Amino acid sequence: MTRVSRDEVRRVAELARLGLSEARLDALAAELSGILAHMEVLSAALDANAPVEPPAAATVMRPDAGPSIPLARPPGAFAPAFADGFFLVPRVASHGEGEA
Repeated sequence: MTRVSRDEVRRVAELARLGLSEARLDALAAELSGILAHMEVLSAALDANAPVEPPAAATVMRPDAGPSIPLARPPGAFAPAFADGFFLVPRVASHGEGEA
C-alpha cells in the first residue's frame, strides 16, 4: 500500500500555494493515503488489458430493419431554409468569407 508522507503533503501544498498548518499534515497524509489505496483497488479490478467476457444472459439484438416512418410534413414546411434535401443554416459570424 502506498503511504503519503508528511513531506509529500507539505511539498504538494507548497506547489499548490496552499497555506497548511503542521497540525493538518497527519490528517491530510492519511486521507491521501486512503485515496491512493482505493485507486490501487480500482486499478486491480479494472485491468484495461483483461479480456471482457460477455454476460451469461446476453440480450439478443434484433436487426435494425423495417420501413422508415414518414414525417407528417416535409422538412421544407417547418425548416427556415431547406434545399436539395439539406437544412440550410447561416454562416457562423466568426468564420471569414473564404473559410469553410
